[in-house]
Amino acid sequence: MFATLIATFVVIGILFAAMAVGVIFSNKPIKGSCGGLATLGMKDGCEICGGDRDACEENTRQESAKRAGTLGKDVLKT
Repeated sequence: MFATLIATFVVIGILFAAMAVGVIFSNKPIKGSCGGLATLGMKDGCEICGGDRDACEENTRQESAKRAGTLGKDVLKT
């Protein structure tokens, strides 16, 4: 019975590790499935996009480009 318990924890640990690796290699921000501010009717109060999904995605692209640019500069400094 103890061996079954240990095997269960090992399998669950492997599954968690596999999911983490998948999230890391997908290189996408983690998003909620459904709900959040839109469900509560508070999406209009977003300081960044004001409820416009396209503006939010554009802001995400711009921030990613800035981070990639600084990363490239840091690599070239060394």
